[in-house]
Amino acid sequence: MTTTPQPTAEPASPAPGPTAAVDGRWRTDVLGEDWEALTLPLRPDEQGEAVATLVRRRGPRHDRAVLYVHGYVDYFFQRHLGEAWEDLGYSFYALDLRAYGRSHLPHQIPDYTTDLATHAEELDLAAGVLRAAGHSVLVGHGHSTGGLLMALWAHARRGRGTVDALVLNSPWFDLNRGWVDRVLKTRALDVVGRVAPRLVVGQIAHHYGEALHRDTGGPWDYDLTWKPHRGFGVRAGWIRTVRRGHRAVARGLAVDVPVLVCTSDATGPHDRFHDALDRTDSVLAVEQILERAPRLGPDVTVVQVPGGIHDLALSPGPARRAYLDAVAAFLRERLPED
Repeated sequence: MTTTPQPTAEPASPAPGPTAAVDGRWRTDVLGEDWEALTLPLRPDEQGEAVATLVRRRGPRHDRAVLYVHGYVDYFFQRHLGEAWEDLGYSFYALDLRAYGRSHLPHQIPDYTTDLATHAEELDLAAGVLRAAGHSVLVGHGHSTGGLLMALWAHARRGRGTVDALVLNSPWFDLNRGWVDRVLKTRALDVVGRVAPRLVVGQIAHHYGEALHRDTGGPWDYDLTWKPHRGFGVRAGWIRTVRRGHRAVARGLAVDVPVLVCTSDATGPHDRFHDALDRTDSVLAVEQILERAPRLGPDVTVVQVPGGIHDLALSPGPARRAYLDAVAAFLRERLPED
């Protein structure tokens, strides 16, 4: 569906400043010989020295490219996702954000920041690398927290031609909890996150991760050091900036490129094992995604994927194919070949 414009909000964006030059030296990635990685040096942040990591498939370059951003307690490992985008005629790149996965440095709290807008630096750098490589069309692709981040970034960069479209996979637009958590505890965390930002105030549920990983009966293999089932502890400063991002979406953004929002067709319990973990979003509430997706901008298409899980790219075969087919249809319609 195509939506009408909504009132806009202006999420903070870091001021431009000097960043160390990207040296352009790609190296073989942990995913194997078909993949390579590039370190992106960043300005020191609240945790000190910081880097991000750009990952790409080796091989011929396409005119078009996609930049993928992972979710919270996550990193890029989905080889098949890159292959699927390559089959669509897009060079595939993925970004491990600062303090996540490949980009985590020993002195850093993993997966932590007190301002989501800080990540704009590595998104800008990555987009610049892709444009400099000659890609004339660039699609931003985000999952979960990465979907929230991509939406806020595209809004802050509107009018600049930074990206040509967004594809969001189960983006995190609201807290999947009751009114007390979403309202009262959020107000308290706004204070706690300011005065004690590194205080651990929660933990992610382990059920979803255990249903994914092959060591606990799931179909997928990935590094549990970088993506542990219980995460690294939810910090007050981090959840504070996420909730501010949620409020910006709720007020309305003005993303000025076509947006595809994909989500499952059903919400499952997030706090326990259940027999539908393999066919529902058991992390976020589908209803919240559907309610807030139209607020991203004037051109939003929403697709629900029957039997999809939280990361639609990791869903069982039929749902995964339906998701990728929806992405392909959107790209053909909104970014047609000349």
